[in-house]
Amino acid sequence: MRPVPKSDKNIPMCVPKLRSSIFLCLVFVLAMMVPASLKPVNILVESLGDETFEDSEVSGYRIASCCSDYGGVRQRWLVIESELGRVRQLKHLEKRLNKKLTLAQRALKRLMKQDFACVADAEIAAQKLSRGWKYHLLESLTIDPHLHYAQVGRPCKDQEPEQITYRVTASIFEDPEAVKVARRRAGRFILATNVLDAETLSNDEVLREYKGQQSSERGFRFLKDPLFFTSSVFLKTPRRVAALAMVMGLCLLVYTLGQRQLRQVLAQEQETIPNQLG
Repeated sequence: MRPVPKSDKNIPMCVPKLRSSIFLCLVFVLAMMVPASLKPVNILVESLGDETFEDSEVSGYRIASCCSDYGGVRQRWLVIESELGRVRQLKHLEKRLNKKLTLAQRALKRLMKQDFACVADAEIAAQKLSRGWKYHLLESLTIDPHLHYAQVGRPCKDQEPEQITYRVTASIFEDPEAVKVARRRAGRFILATNVLDAETLSNDEVLREYKGQQSSERGFRFLKDPLFFTSSVFLKTPRRVAALAMVMGLCLLVYTLGQRQLRQVLAQEQETIPNQLG
């Protein structure tokens, strides 16, 4: 039997301490955006009134806090309302409403030219068309008979029609409730954190942490850029992969320090430089 080295004898004694240290290191703060496609997110964003929001220490933002058990995990949700985002999304909403109205008017015009065999078919077609609209409804809906004669021209007084069909007549109006909900949710999004106590991590700190992630994301985007030629480098050993990662990290560090120095000088001189858009 192979003798156990001294280093191996010490493993059982240090494993519990190592596990304890790993457990402490795994305690982290999570701050992330909740996907807007989730149904609870849509309900919460659309239901909150303006009176539930409080001004944030971060300029241009308002925050409303609540708790959630989504996915069986207890978490704190922060509904964030951005002033700039609200203005931008309201402009897009108005453009979208005008576009939807134009499309709805075209669809209604085509429907009003169609002949239906009975009143029920015409009503079903009108209801189906209206259900496909998000911000508009039909009003003054009437079903009128349309007489068809065998000969072209004005029929005689006692002439019986060869066929009777029915056509839809209606107008379109804006659904006030749907538009109100869309305007209410403009500029809002939800951040989730696993820190439930607001005294440990305040709402403003969660927002700052989330906004601070943008600099990290920009840094990783810099490393993934094709100009960095990382994708064309092939390494065979783990040591060389680790060495390359170290070099890439140092490059990102130098890049970040240069950017920080430039921003500090610009702030002191109260100057700005144009971005890549000009």
